[in-house]
Amino acid sequence: MLAQVMIDIAHESVVGSASSPRTFTYRVPDGMRLTVGQRVEVPFGPMIKEGVVLGFTDVSDVPPEKLRTIRAPLEEYPAILPPLLTLARQMAENAHCPLSETLRLMLPAEMRGGRVQVKSEPVVQLAIPEDGVEAAMAAQGRSQKRRMLLNLLRDGGVHPVSDLKLLVRDPMEPLHQLEEAGLIRLTRQEVLRRPGGDEPEEPVTDPVLTPYQQEVLDVVLPDMTRGRGRFLLHGVTGSGKTEVFIRLVRQVLRAGKAAMILVPEIALTPQMVSWFRARFGAVAAVLHSRLSAGERFDEWRRIRRGDARVVIGARSAVFAPCENLGLIVVDEEHETTYLSDRHPRYDARDVAAWRCENEGATLLLASATPSILSFAKAQRGDYTLLEMPHRVGNRPMPEVAVVDMREEIEKGNRSIFSGLLLTRLRECIQRGEQAMLLMNRRGYNSFVSCRSCGLTMKCPNCDVALTYHLYGGDGRLHCHYCGHVADTPQSCPSCASRYIRFFGAGTQKVEEELHKIFPDVSVARMDIDTTSGKEGHARILDEFRSGRARILVGTQMIAKGLDFPRVTLVGVVAADMTLNLPDYRSRERTFQLLTQVAGRAGRGTIPGTVVIQTYKPEDEIIQASAAQDYRAFFEMEFSRRRTALYPPFTIMARLLTESLSEATAQRTAAALHARCQTLLEENPLWKKRTLMMLLDQPSVKVLRGKCRWHVMFKLLVHPETEAFVSALTDLAREPVEGAEVYFEYNPTTMM
Repeated sequence: MLAQVMIDIAHESVVGSASSPRTFTYRVPDGMRLTVGQRVEVPFGPMIKEGVVLGFTDVSDVPPEKLRTIRAPLEEYPAILPPLLTLARQMAENAHCPLSETLRLMLPAEMRGGRVQVKSEPVVQLAIPEDGVEAAMAAQGRSQKRRMLLNLLRDGGVHPVSDLKLLVRDPMEPLHQLEEAGLIRLTRQEVLRRPGGDEPEEPVTDPVLTPYQQEVLDVVLPDMTRGRGRFLLHGVTGSGKTEVFIRLVRQVLRAGKAAMILVPEIALTPQMVSWFRARFGAVAAVLHSRLSAGERFDEWRRIRRGDARVVIGARSAVFAPCENLGLIVVDEEHETTYLSDRHPRYDARDVAAWRCENEGATLLLASATPSILSFAKAQRGDYTLLEMPHRVGNRPMPEVAVVDMREEIEKGNRSIFSGLLLTRLRECIQRGEQAMLLMNRRGYNSFVSCRSCGLTMKCPNCDVALTYHLYGGDGRLHCHYCGHVADTPQSCPSCASRYIRFFGAGTQKVEEELHKIFPDVSVARMDIDTTSGKEGHARILDEFRSGRARILVGTQMIAKGLDFPRVTLVGVVAADMTLNLPDYRSRERTFQLLTQVAGRAGRGTIPGTVVIQTYKPEDEIIQASAAQDYRAFFEMEFSRRRTALYPPFTIMARLLTESLSEATAQRTAAALHARCQTLLEENPLWKKRTLMMLLDQPSVKVLRGKCRWHVMFKLLVHPETEAFVSALTDLAREPVEGAEVYFEYNPTTMM
């Protein structure tokens, strides 16, 4: 028997293209059993490489004497299930990349190259009948340790040596002596590395469903039973969407199927995992990039073996090896973190839809602020729209106050806090309640500038201002794109002036100001700087949930999904920050951020209040956010995009060039622009659907040391456009000396 193997090398000369993947034929040794999707070790040239079996054949164009033989399977089971092989092919076609690149997404990265191994520990078990223990103990002479060990093992169970060490000091030598005497068996046993701690000892009882929750279940369950259905659940913050997920998952498990819950932020996974483990125990697994290599490998294997049939995780968890999939939930579906900006680029929401289509599963997208695109699809019938317009227990939505910071300045208040926000904070603390403050910029000051000549301190690798960070009084300048760190200058590098000033504010500045105003109040800060460790998110959230911290300051990661019943006040320190970005989606993102963070208030029995600080209180997006009126926002924004011809009415795309040389980046982009012009002239139907093609520099001209140019497109949504998009992706894959080219389809940012 011959096997067709795709070698784990990304180069197209080895693995071919998306439309024409290339495999190599190997002889399967006698007695070796292999299946499609199994990983194998094969000779490849002078090297030994890993590969995936994609099929079998009886014939080959290679002469029999030149056929090489598979060395060994890497696992006893197919690591990539048939539905995931199909998914990998779909993604390769869609991203126009080699199949080997999308196959890599289906596996924990550490499995490649054997960088992670199964963890085991020594265990011991009695090797004689229990009724012979007394005689064996009597035969141990003066060795008290051997007698103690035999007595501990007389129950016949398997005991980890690590447990015995707690009772008997230095047990290994007497254990080996007992093993040599044939009285015990020393072996090794697999140990699973389990993230997130143990399951609760007592299961949590189900709460009574609200009428809206029951209505949603009544609509979804019949379709889910039939293995179909595409739903968008629009439920206000605090309406109990998670309880709906739990009830759906229970039905999936009863049917013997698996379920997947995707969340947009790693910060949300510990909370979600704790909820699901409280209901389902060890059947719930977690997958995200903050796990250790061993934890990710072991959780993946638990899922692959079917021991864990509920998967909770961030974007990459959509590739979990679930067999007999019944449900995928995409929580907070509006979040841009579901889009991967690394090659091969993908949108986890699209991948989830493909998996559901391929595997006969139900897809449920959920959000209090659905994306414009998803809500538009629901309105035209692509999704069934489900709504939960009230909070659980008919708790009121928080009362929202908008503060005009221009008036605060006129009153002489130069603080980052308005008078109203400070008053509400004092009242909240006096009542023993908790508050959350959103500042969507980390660091201490947003930029440092010379008041004499106007020079702004910028990153040498990126065309962005450096942010001042304060760590224990040792202030340094940081780049939030490439990680470059520099000392804060005492004088201007350009004019030597000593008039160096700090402008703007970040989460560190907010935290410091709170310590000055409320010196006896514990404040926790949650941003990338404080959550960099493995347990960073969980540690901070536990500190706040326990009440040890009374105020939580954070970036947008605190705005979504978190549930703290004692939070009665939410403050938005600078609501205009995302509103003024040069991006057509800045209005949508601002509304989503403000509405989501406002929804953290009043989720318990005490009503909540929200204070939004802004320099543009009259802005219609600020007003819609304050009213928490999604329908009004959608109609307003949908109409604006229709008029301006922005997605979903068009497709925004670009060919992005990056190079260490600005001239090379510009020259490459100009050449691409010229080739695109030729393509459009040669294909009048493509040209007819192209509304804009522009050669330009992005707002961020240099990023991570590479100069950037791009060719931007605005295209009509039409079947003929897909052919042009395919041609653009092919252009991006052509090698260019000294430059890299990327094709981006509706990218998260054009900056």
